[in-house]
Amino acid sequence: MISVRNINKSFDGRQVLFDVNLDIQEGHTQAIIGRSGSGKSVLMKHIIGLMQPDSGHITVDGIDINIIPYAELRKVRRNFGVLFQGGALFDSMDAFENVAFPLRTFTSKSESEVRAEVMECLGMVELPDVGKKMPSELSGGMQKRVALARAVALKPRYILYDEPTSGLDPETSNTIDELIKSLADQLNVTSIVVTHDMHSVLNIADRAAFIHEGRMHWTGTIEDLHASDDKVLRRFVKANEYQIGV
Repeated sequence: MISVRNINKSFDGRQVLFDVNLDIQEGHTQAIIGRSGSGKSVLMKHIIGLMQPDSGHITVDGIDINIIPYAELRKVRRNFGVLFQGGALFDSMDAFENVAFPLRTFTSKSESEVRAEVMECLGMVELPDVGKKMPSELSGGMQKRVALARAVALKPRYILYDEPTSGLDPETSNTIDELIKSLADQLNVTSIVVTHDMHSVLNIADRAAFIHEGRMHWTGTIEDLHASDDKVLRRFVKANEYQIGV
């Protein structure tokens, strides 16, 4: 379980997060939604310890990641896989080497074990034959799928997705959504999806948390989302061309 308590964060005197609270339950797919600039990606970076709050605390499986030494924080981070918005593949490595990188860096597995696990991960994202291709030879959707294979290579307990469907066509976006659901089931992981894509949210998530102007404005299940009459939430959903309850 991940618990976010009273997180505040400012940059150059401008406050971005205001007393944000959120509980992310084990085994769920939690969407964090909001407009661009609302603070949702900043919150994600706090959850994995890439940013420190000005005040407040985040606990991961009972460990307060804001007070532990850096060496301990690195161990906690091993429980996370992250799919960054642009994929963030290493341009100088082929797909196989990209997925192998965390296995070679953080484990003592033999080359034969690394090869077997890389092929397993590429199979999970339905790209078993792209190992020798460079990122420049892959479409945007394929790059994200290879990056997702890399994110799951260390068998994380949590997978964070930062705008996973951004810049993708509808068909490819649906493919990514199906992979997110499939991996949640196969690996029994907790998924945290930061997005403004309401079609994706309604397709994959169990719960949603809506950040508005740096504040946690609304949280609930997807069923609650459909039924909500919160005007700010409904305006956000309508702006994304999906109306609740119709």
